Formats: sequence, structure tokens, C-alpha cells
Amino acid sequence: MSGRARLSLCAAAATLMAACSLLPLVDQPTWLLQATFLVAVQTGVGAATRRVPLARPLTVAAQALVTLMLLTLVFAREHALIGLIPGPDAFRHFADLFQQGSNDVQEYAIPAPVSDGIRLMLIGGVLLIGLLVDTLAVTFRSAAPAGLPLLALYSVAAGLSDGAADWLWFLIAAAGYLMLLLAEGRERLAQWGRVFGGAQRTPGRPEGSAVAPVRTGRRIGAVALGVALAVPLALPAMQGGLLDGTGAGVGAGNGNGGTISAVNPLVSLRDSLNVNENRQVMSLKSDTNDISDLYLRIVSLDDFDGTTWKPSQRHIVAVPKQLPTPVGLGPDIKRRTVTTTVSAADWYAQDWLPMPYPPSSVKIGGKWRYEPVGMTLVGDHGQNTRGATYQVTSLSVQPTAEQLAAAPEATAMKRDYTKVPSSLPSVVAKTAKEVTKGATSHYEEAVKLQDYFAVTGGFQYDTKVEVGRGRGAIANFLKKKQGFCVHFSFAMAAMARALGIPARVAVGFAPGTPQGDGTVSVGLTDAHAWPELYFEGVGWTRFEPTPTRGTAPPYTQSDTPGHSQPDDVRPSRSAAALPPAQVSPSESCTSQQRKLEACSSPSAAEAQLTHHDGRDWWQYALWGLGGLVVVAIPLSPLMWRLRLRAVRLGAHARTEQGAAAHTLAVWQELSDTAWDFGIPPDESQTPRKAAARIVRLGRLDAAAGAAVQRVAGAVEQVLYAPRPQPMAGLAQDARQVISALSTTVNRRTQARALFAPRSAVRVLWAVSDWWTALRARAVAARPSLGKPSGQRG
Repeated sequence: MSGRARLSLCAAAATLMAACSLLPLVDQPTWLLQATFLVAVQTGVGAATRRVPLARPLTVAAQALVTLMLLTLVFAREHALIGLIPGPDAFRHFADLFQQGSNDVQEYAIPAPVSDGIRLMLIGGVLLIGLLVDTLAVTFRSAAPAGLPLLALYSVAAGLSDGAADWLWFLIAAAGYLMLLLAEGRERLAQWGRVFGGAQRTPGRPEGSAVAPVRTGRRIGAVALGVALAVPLALPAMQGGLLDGTGAGVGAGNGNGGTISAVNPLVSLRDSLNVNENRQVMSLKSDTNDISDLYLRIVSLDDFDGTTWKPSQRHIVAVPKQLPTPVGLGPDIKRRTVTTTVSAADWYAQDWLPMPYPPSSVKIGGKWRYEPVGMTLVGDHGQNTRGATYQVTSLSVQPTAEQLAAAPEATAMKRDYTKVPSSLPSVVAKTAKEVTKGATSHYEEAVKLQDYFAVTGGFQYDTKVEVGRGRGAIANFLKKKQGFCVHFSFAMAAMARALGIPARVAVGFAPGTPQGDGTVSVGLTDAHAWPELYFEGVGWTRFEPTPTRGTAPPYTQSDTPGHSQPDDVRPSRSAAALPPAQVSPSESCTSQQRKLEACSSPSAAEAQLTHHDGRDWWQYALWGLGGLVVVAIPLSPLMWRLRLRAVRLGAHARTEQGAAAHTLAVWQELSDTAWDFGIPPDESQTPRKAAARIVRLGRLDAAAGAAVQRVAGAVEQVLYAPRPQPMAGLAQDARQVISALSTTVNRRTQARALFAPRSAVRVLWAVSDWWTALRARAVAARPSLGKPSGQRG
């Protein structure tokens, strides 16, 4: 095996060894086998193109093209021409898969299931790193910088993982990098021979043995690896880095206090609502007979910047045996105690503990911490809900409408929970005032807002609508009047704050579906968001503005019940006014309708609109082929000259014949390059005179002139000496002359030499000579073909 091939294999192996650090992030390792095969193909393409040889940029381009085709074959073959050639549909499919993978990464805890999106991110990332490592270490012969992409791959895995075996993955990745460095050193030694004096020869060792540098490289690598492992243990611990945990709070801290700062938990809520299969998330067993108020609350979002809602940074403490009474709850408010046992699915890994609100006590094993302001529990040191069973004692608070209407001003809460940024569009506050016109209390304003969204405003529940970003998202929702629970809860909370009512958004699960065994099944489609408004003497109070979702609380009933509470079976008024072909089952069918099997299938008209026969692919393919031709024809002289230069100045055999051929090829390249820069060749002159002519017309400096003369001298030895002596460094001399020639001409001449080289006419001459020789052979063969059998002469 040649040194370059060995180096290619080591580059691929180093990439895959670093990719092993990604294994703890997902629950199935099968993706690594697929990545191994694809990296092997990518490496093989690189080895083949370098053997041709192609110019370095063309080698990288060929590997990148094959990599794209491999990804298309694996992930988007149904959307590609003959399953390999990607087009617009394939790239759209890649974008959808990448978006799905991003959502899955944010939704699932580690180890996550290997969805198609996550698999694309894993395999695509490994192939990209493999291409970079192969390009740096093999194509450009620089293995040391190849450690940077390997480090990036390991850093991503180390930043996400929090396992006890992280040191093992570091050792594997470091060993792969050291192996790559040693392979490059050995390949360089094979080219140049023994370059160090080394120690004295020992008996049994051949003279000229060159193992000292290899041994030295191994020792250096071992010392570097030991330093990398030992020094961090001896240094003081450093915190606050980009990949650090959250210090003393959730993550890698000591668990004795600190803070938490959660990511936005709404990023995957819409995907949960749009799943084809309603997987069970949790099973509940409660002692209450009325499950309409059995909402499971995960976290509250109280920080509103005008663009999005997110949790504030909060201090956490140890979980007390008895949780304190909720803030603001007075003694005269009716309440009853509810005990609920929750069993989470073994695939559902949530860092925050879903619980009925407000909880009084929690019995759960594992490492959990308590956030007092939101009254939530959050896992510590990687703790999550996967397969957990726990018991929550909570309060079912039952205020009356009169108590809420008589609530005094919540002065203490207004400072933090009525903040509305100045960037919020004025239409939000204006609409809130118009909707609540005539209300005499904050309670009446809240009920009017809920009725506006759920009943009277003409809003339609639609899970296919984008969540929306930017400062105009709420204003856009109020205009289009289509959305799902995120839109409704965000808009009502923002409008309540604009009216001076303390408000926040809660995220969790709406009441699930009762089962025959007395339990309640909570599925993915029960994921929900709802606003919570604060009333002094009652505390944080749930409202339900989303039509056809959940149940409106009894204390929000108006004087005419039934007009203010959304019907769980009947679609919203605006939805009923639409023709059937415009409403899909996933958009308008509620969980109650699914139970009654009242969901309709897509209409024939809709099916015709979504049908695609694929005939546009041929048009795309023709346009793509035409574009390639348009680009390739003008660039073909450039590509031909780059490839020819790489061949002429490349490696050569170490025999006398090979050295002679290499010398003549270098001279030919030097002469053609001078021609490209405006110095036409003169075949009548000797090499020495031709070299002097190139120096004079090219206005070369002394160093470049000496390089030309050295090449010319080597050519004269090959042509005239009885036993020519091969000379080293001719290719470097030629490159020096080429660089000098390019600096003595103007930019126009440089551009013409690059894109329209004069020496490219040799291709036409070669074709003409080939055609002349072919005609000569045909003419010579014609008489023998025309003679009758047995004819003489």
C-alpha cells in the first residue's frame, strides 16, 4: 500500500474515531455503521482522483459532489433524479429534515431517538468533517490543521453529553489524531529518507534505518496525550465556559443552590400537536372525579421581550417535604386536595416535572430541585422523567366570579408581570382596549379577552400555522385570526399586560382521555399552552382562550353559560364557515372528535391538489445539465491547464527513464506557461538559448532566471549527455518561474493566461495529429480489404 493511500485510511479512521464521541447522544448506534460506509466511499473517491491525478480543487469538488449524491441516495432518493442527482425537491426535503432534526434535538433529552432529522445531522456532520480532514491531511499534505475539525466534532459531543465515560471518547479521538500525525510523518520519511542523524547503529540494525523519527513522533504524541489528560486534573476548576453546565444549579454543579435558565419549551409544541400517531406520554391515576381541570403544568414563561415568551432565570433549592402555599392565595378561597399518581413513558425524557398546579407535595425518586417562584421541579445532573412514577398532592382552587371581580390591585406583582416592551405593536393594546370596553374590573377584562379569542372573535384553531417570530408576530395573528394554543396564549397574556393585569404563559398538557381502567392517558397531542393571570387573594389563575382545546374554567362563565365555553366537539364558528376541502383533519379534528371517530378524510379535490407526478424533474434536470454545459465550456481550458500542470510537475519514478521523462515534462510546462504569458515558443533554439529568451522577454529577476537556467541545463543533460544525471527540485524551480512570470504582467494578461491560455491550442494540434494518423491507417488498410480471395499481388 502506498504512503498516500495509508494516509487516506488514517484520515478516515481518525474521523470515525472522533465520531464515536457522538454515540452517547442517541439511543441507537446503527447510524455509525452507515456513516462508516459513506466515509469509506468518500475516501475512495479522494484516493482515485488523486491517483489520476486531478488538481487539488477538482479533487475536493469531486469528493463534495459524491458526498452530496450519497446523502441524496440515503435520505432523499424519492425526491431525486434516478435516486442520486438532487434537485429543488431534494434540497427542500433536506431543509425539512434538518428543521425536524433541530426540533428533535431541542425536544428530546439525551439519549435521543434516532429520527430521520437527527440521523441526517449526525451522518451529514461526520461526512463534512471527513471531507475537511481528508482535504487538509491528504490532499494538501498538512495533517496538523486537520485536528481542528476533529476537535470541533468532539467538542459538539462533549458540550451536549454529560456522561461518566466522556474521558474514553476523548482518548479515542486523540488516538485517531495521533495516528494521523504518525502516518503523515512516516509518509514524509518514505519520500525523503533518513533526515536525522539519530543514535549510533546497533548490531542487527541495517545501516540507514530511519526509525528514530517515527519513535520520536510516538514519544511526542504520548507525552502530549498525557499532558492533555493530567494538566486539567491539577489545575483549579474553571466554570462559566461555553460548554459548561449551569454551575451550581442544574447540570454539572454541586447541587447546593444556584440558578436555572431554561430554553424555550415551545419550540416543539406544534410538532407534538401534528404527529400522525398520538403516543402516550403519561398515564394518570387521580382521586378527583372531574378531570376537566387536571392540567399538567411543566413550566411558566414570564419574560416577555416583545418577540417571544421564555422562563426567567430563577434560583433553585432542595425540594421541601411540604411545598409552601401559592403566592396570593387567601384563606377564604374554596379549595380541595387532589392526589395524582403519574407514570411517565420510558421514552419521554423531560427535564421539568409535569404536575397539577399548584402542588402541595411531591414524592419522587432521583435528583430533583425546586424553583419556588414558578413552583416547578427540575432535574439536576441529567435527571429527567424517563420511566419515572411519582405522586403529586395539589390544590384544586375554586374561586367564584365575585371573588375575582372584587380582587384588589396587585401592586406587588405589577412591576415584574405587566412589563410590555415599547417595540410591541400599538395594535395589541388598541385591540385589548376595544375588546374589553365597558369592563369595570380586571376580572371582567380577562373574561372578555377569553371570550374574544374562544367564541366571539372569529378565530380558527389551526396547528399548521407557523409560530411566528419578530415583533409583529402577535399583530399578525390578530389580523389573520388563525393559530393554535401558542398564538392564543401569547396574545391574551400580552394583551392582559397591556391592560395592567399581571400575566404569564404556562406550558404543559391539557386534560387527557379517560380509560376503561380508571386511568387518564395523556398523549403528545395533549401538549398545550395557556395564560395565567394574577388576582390578589386568589393567586395565579388559569384561563383558556384557545377554541376547541381544553375547558374554560367555571369561574369564567358569563351570564349565559354555553356561549363563553368552547364546545369540545363542535368546531369553532370560523372553521365551520369554511368549505370542507380547506380543513384538514390535523387542523380541525380534536382529541374528542378522534374518540368519536368523527374526523373526515381529505377531500378528493385536496388530494388532487397535493398530487405530484414528478414530470417537472426532467425539466429541472435539463436546465441543470444546460447550466453545467454553459459553465463547463468557458472553464474547460482552465481546468485542462490545471490538470496538465499537476501531471507535469507531479511525482515521478526514481529510475533514469522516469527522471528523464520528468525533466522534459517540467521543461514543456515552463515553455507553455511562458507562452500563456505572451512568450511564444521557438523550437529552433537550444534549451539554453530558449531559457535566456524567457528570462529576457519575461523580465525575470536573478533568482527566477537562475531557476530557468537550471531546468534548461537538466534538459540538455537528458538530450545530449551519454549518462544524464537526474536533478532534484526541478518542479520547485518551475513553480518559482511561473510565479515570477505572473508578477511581471498586467492583470489582463494574467486573466487571459488563466482562463484562455494560448498553449491550449496544443489540444487542437493533438486532435489534428490523431485524425491524420487515423486517416493514414485507414488508407493503408483499404487495399488489403478490397482484394478478392486468392488474388495475387
